[in-house]
Order: sequence, then C-alpha cells, then structure tokens
Amino acid sequence: MHPEIQKYNDKLEAEEKNICTFLAEEIDSELAEAESKIWHAHPVWFLDGNPIVGYSKQKPGIRLMFWSGADFEEAGLGVVGKKFKDASIFYNALSEVDQADLHRWLKKSREIQWDYKHLIKRKGRLEKLK
Repeated sequence: MHPEIQKYNDKLEAEEKNICTFLAEEIDSELAEAESKIWHAHPVWFLDGNPIVGYSKQKPGIRLMFWSGADFEEAGLGVVGKKFKDASIFYNALSEVDQADLHRWLKKSREIQWDYKHLIKRKGRLEKLK
C-alpha cells in the first residue's frame, strides 16, 4: 500500500479504517499496474494517468467511486454522478463489502474508461477511451 494512503487510512475510526484498508489491498491486488496516490485529499488509483477508482470518507460513509462507473451497468453502484460518468457505493461496515462485486467492478474499471486525464484541455468534454 502506498505510504500516503496508509496514513489516510490510519487517521480514520476503526471500522472506517478496516473498510479502507480492505479496499486499498483489493484495489492494489486487482489493479497491480495502477499508480496510487493521494489526489484532492483522497486515495485514488490511476491507469496511464487517468483516474479509475478511489475512496473517501463522507457523511453517509466510506464512498467507493469509479470515475467511469456509470457505464458499468451495475445496480450496486447506485450513486451516479450528474455531470460526469462516475458511480459510487457507500459502506459503513466491512461486512457490507461484497468481494465478488468489487472484483467485477475493478475489472470493468480497466475495460471501460472515459478520458478524465485531458478533461481540462477539452474544456470539460469527456471522450471515451475504452
């Protein structure tokens, strides 16, 4: 696990830390080629400089977000962004994380991507990469 992500997780309450540590380990395992870092104050994983998946602590719980998740066609990712192609799920207990769902979503995050890397250059217009 990236040391900065470990620091982020270590600052959380016990159950939140359990959730985030599990997520980070699973993401690192499934997306071994991804670069991970703290980006806009939250752990995020990138493929070729493009944000793919990340998580953050929010009022409803730990939010696991997939940047291109709206195109995954997954009912479990029920919180869909309005402006971009993101989709999320919130967790409040480690027991809520379905490992099979998580692995399927991580696979789709590699296969289905919108180009967030060049979003500013394109003045907010997204283009599909994969």
